Amino acid sequence: MTILTEPGTVTTRSSSRLMWAILGLVLLADALDVIDATVTNIAAPTIARELDGGESLIKWLGTAYMLAMGVLLVVGGRLGDKFGQRRLFLIGMGGFTLASAVAGFSPDPALLIVARVAQGAFGALLIPQGMSIMMKAFSRDMLAKAFGLFGPVLALSSVGGPVLAGFVISADLFGLSWRPIFLVNVVLGVAGLVIATKILPRDGDGDRSTVVDGWGSGLLAVTMIGLLYGLIEGSTNGWSAVPVASITVGVLFFAAFANRQRTATHPLITPTLLRNRGFTSGMLVGLVAFPAGTGLIFVLSLFMQEGLHASPRDASLGLLPLTLGLVAAGFAAMGGLVAKLGRTLIFIGLTVVLAGCGWVLALVDHSGTNVSLGTLAPALFVIGIGIGLAFATIPTVALGDASPEEAGSASGSLSSIQQLASAIGSAAVTSIFFGAAASGLDHAMKVSLIVVLTVTALSLPVVALMPRKAPQEPHQ
Repeated sequence: MTILTEPGTVTTRSSSRLMWAILGLVLLADALDVIDATVTNIAAPTIARELDGGESLIKWLGTAYMLAMGVLLVVGGRLGDKFGQRRLFLIGMGGFTLASAVAGFSPDPALLIVARVAQGAFGALLIPQGMSIMMKAFSRDMLAKAFGLFGPVLALSSVGGPVLAGFVISADLFGLSWRPIFLVNVVLGVAGLVIATKILPRDGDGDRSTVVDGWGSGLLAVTMIGLLYGLIEGSTNGWSAVPVASITVGVLFFAAFANRQRTATHPLITPTLLRNRGFTSGMLVGLVAFPAGTGLIFVLSLFMQEGLHASPRDASLGLLPLTLGLVAAGFAAMGGLVAKLGRTLIFIGLTVVLAGCGWVLALVDHSGTNVSLGTLAPALFVIGIGIGLAFATIPTVALGDASPEEAGSASGSLSSIQQLASAIGSAAVTSIFFGAAASGLDHAMKVSLIVVLTVTALSLPVVALMPRKAPQEPHQ
């Protein structure tokens, strides 16, 4: 028999079965997020073609989701503290499910992009609550088991997203083409809602004294929308007054956001963090590495489908070596390499990315659009290893000099930065790819690779400013 205490913490008499059920629910929510963040890497060309959305839709499909997630991720955690994690989990899961249904049935590009924004926004409300619920409800032993499962499940999800998209589109289930990749979320989301209402411990009304910086969040949202809309519109339809004005607005609102973080009583980013050289250098490296890696994976998918004429299924399998390399390296990094090597592992990861990109560049330069997926596979595996080592290590090492009081804000800020940087990278590298496509898709791929090589190389000196080692004890 399970006994719930006030305000909603499960006591030590809670059944092991209940804790495993809660863990399964939290893992489901996180898996849905990872799958939806990666599924359009493969599906974008098919969706754009069938909805007549063109280049603009391809650029926005992933960007819209990551933009909303990044802007609201820190806010989502604080809203859970203020109004209760259970309540926000249910709202997030319900909203995500509804937004997925709208995405799956969207008749035009505009509604689909709105649905993707809603998915990211509700996902940002949903994801932060899981860890807080587990911290309250689980015993120390159960928490250790739970943390050990997150890596494998999320790794499988990152592999499964593109593969799922490729096979679902190629199977053309019920004649629905790409739509089931979103509609499957409806089935899983409804099941998750039903389970959540039955098993999540009630946590009262939360702490209403928690302050959420709505102004800061709003300024950040306008900043990102202005910059991304200007970038995508300008690269797609020409640099008229509208995209230039949009980028100008984004820059002005960023200045306002920076001032808000300096003067607000409860800013989104703790001010002392911005004076911490280790954290700010890690943030700068992340602002280069995350968008370069995310954008590269996206344009590789486009090159395979548009340049090599691979089917969505074949393209998903073509990217599998990269994904497997990323997952394997991520496990190796978090399994002990980060603690032993610290920032040196970031150097190694980024250098391996450079080697892999150079390898792909040589192959494309030699064979153009006649290069086969099998020929690309070893080089993509190398890129995956480099991305996995860097992505897994940057956030951890960046916390090396943060105090325990700063750890929560630092971790949340880095998660948001990763999402926002990935949104920028997806839009920017894709824009570069399409901008160079007039001279051939092999030329577009080479230009994209050269850009990724250049910005990645420029980030290497900044790594030297990061903390030498990761924190001795992981910040929760």
